[in-house]
Amino acid sequence: MSGLELFAAVLGVVAVWLTVKQNPWCWPIGLVMVLLYSWIFFDIKLYSSMLLQVFFAVLQIYGWWQWTRAGAQHQGHVVTRLSHWQVLFGLAVGAVISLGLGSAMAHWTDSDFPWPDATLTAFSLVAQLWMAQKRLQCWAMWCVLDVLYMGFYAYQDLYLTAALYGLFTAIAIAGWRDWQRDPALRT
Repeated sequence: MSGLELFAAVLGVVAVWLTVKQNPWCWPIGLVMVLLYSWIFFDIKLYSSMLLQVFFAVLQIYGWWQWTRAGAQHQGHVVTRLSHWQVLFGLAVGAVISLGLGSAMAHWTDSDFPWPDATLTAFSLVAQLWMAQKRLQCWAMWCVLDVLYMGFYAYQDLYLTAALYGLFTAIAIAGWRDWQRDPALRT
C-alpha cells in the first residue's frame, strides 16, 4: 500500500458516497480519484484497469454535465429505470468490449491478467455510463462488479483497494435503496 493508493481510496469513498446522495460534487472528486488510480494501475501493469480510469475521467466530466446541465431547464437528469432491452443491450456491449479489449491486451501488452482485467473494465464502463445517466440499475451492476474487483485486487496485493471495493459494495447497496426511494424516480 502506498500513500497514493490511500489518498485515491479515500477520494473514492467520498465520491461514491456523494453519488448515492446525488450530489454533483461526486464527479470532480471522482475525476481526481480516477487520475490517481490510472497511475497506480500503470505502475503494476494492469493496463485495462489503467485504460478504464482514462475512460472514467471522460465519464466523470460527462456525468458532471449530465447531473448539472442536461435535462429540462438545465436542471440535470432525474433517476430513471432502464428497460429490460436496455439492460440486455448494455450487457451485450460490455461483452463485446470485453472480448475486444481482452484480446488486444493479451496480444499486444505484457499485462499480467488481460482477460479478467478487460472484462471488469468493459462492464465497469457500462455501469459508469448508466450512473452518469442516473439509471437505477447502475447500482446492481456495481454490486456485482465490486465483489469481483475485491477478489481481483486482493490477488494483486492491493489490499487497501480490495477493501475499498468491499466498502463500495456496501455503498452501492445504499445507493440502490436511496435511488429507489427517490420521489422523482421515473420508469
